[in-house]
Amino acid sequence: MTETLEIVTFRLKPGAEAGFAAANNLVADWLARQPGFVNRCLARRDDGGWVDVVRWRSREQALAAAGRIMAEIGDCEAMRAIDPASVAMEHAAIVISRP
Repeated sequence: MTETLEIVTFRLKPGAEAGFAAANNLVADWLARQPGFVNRCLARRDDGGWVDVVRWRSREQALAAAGRIMAEIGDCEAMRAIDPASVAMEHAAIVISRP
């Protein structure tokens, strides 16, 4: 298996900024329970957008979780805050990783 990064960029709906980071605790807990989850970093970009990077043990596990997330927690506060038209997701095989 090749470890994979899932990289999601997005913007929030107007007025959804307050409490967004705290609301992500539910998303973080959900991700931590998924097969193949390694870790996650959620970051605010300089342009006001967001980037969510999740490390998975394999691309297949990443895609499986991506296929379930909306059905399982898509109605949570953090997910409702995201502008769906702004979401871009990609996956990349990890070539080099150092602690």
